[in-house]
Amino acid sequence: METKSEIEERARPGRWAAVLSLLAVAAVAISACGDDAGAGGSSATSVVPATSAELPQGGEQVDLDPADFTTEITNPYWPLSVGSRWVYRETDTTGKVERVVVKVTGKTKTIANGIEALVVRDTTSKDGVPKEVTDDWVAQDSAGNIWNLGEDTTKYFHGKPGTRAGSFEAGVDGAEAGIALPGTPEPGQSYRQEYHKGKAEDYGAVVSVGEELVGVPAGSYKASEILMTRDLSSIEPTIQEMKFYARGVGPVLSVHLDGDGGRAELVNYHAG
Repeated sequence: METKSEIEERARPGRWAAVLSLLAVAAVAISACGDDAGAGGSSATSVVPATSAELPQGGEQVDLDPADFTTEITNPYWPLSVGSRWVYRETDTTGKVERVVVKVTGKTKTIANGIEALVVRDTTSKDGVPKEVTDDWVAQDSAGNIWNLGEDTTKYFHGKPGTRAGSFEAGVDGAEAGIALPGTPEPGQSYRQEYHKGKAEDYGAVVSVGEELVGVPAGSYKASEILMTRDLSSIEPTIQEMKFYARGVGPVLSVHLDGDGGRAELVNYHAG
């Protein structure tokens, strides 16, 4: 049996050559999704997915039935019960250290398309000074997919609120909802995360399920508990982020394979 230090070593950035080999599993799906997103997607309208194989792609329109959604989010890889709280330490190769706190507020918002969404607040700070505060609006459909229905983002400058760039709401100004996490993740599966043409065109793919051990300050998680995804953006094609979700907990680790190599590790988790 591996020791905790050995498990943590398996999650170090230096291991990414091995991790990247898993991307071959999702390469075709990611490429197809990227082509759709980059081209603005189709104008076809689809219904709420009955299975995870029907997740939205590119800029295609989706006709979502509010009756098919709930704010009771029970996806095993990211259970969002009211009062749950995740604390992360974000670092990069330049020495920057920031604190990120994600909390399920219990508040709800009715989105323009009529769906009632749960409000999840994401606060980034440095040395106690806020850098960015975002209210994410999410809901779960009957297939267990967590949908991203929009966000209200405020960036702070010297501790004072500034731009709200990046904010959007599904059904407003051509913005479309996307998938935050599939209900039944399978390697190679691709999906749009959010779409607001020219402003937010993010997409992702499932790389592996149950193949990577992860060790972070909050604890160590067995390979059988881990879902690994890859996030990309057609607006900023150099961005590549690997995310690791632990069953029963949610996101425990994310690593950027671009730029300064940002890394966010779960420091503390409290279930609501």
